[in-house]
Amino acid sequence: MKISDDIHNYYEKLVSQHFEELKIEEKFDADFVADLVCVVLNQLPTRYIRHEVDMAFYLPASERFEMESNVKIAVEKALDFMKTHRG
Repeated sequence: MKISDDIHNYYEKLVSQHFEELKIEEKFDADFVADLVCVVLNQLPTRYIRHEVDMAFYLPASERFEMESNVKIAVEKALDFMKTHRG
């Protein structure tokens, strides 16, 4: 069985959106950003989806807010960690 390329972790999109809001890619080099993404995503649960529209229709607003809040907290913690442990 081949796992579809369409399947992805919804948190990846939320992290990407939050990075855009914070202009992370303008502030740090590509290696730092790649490591930061890993540190952030490793703090969050996985939420696999096939289609973005599924999340738009079936995700309650309260759960979406909680997911976004979790992303913000994870990014803040990861930035602190990365800045402290930069090699």
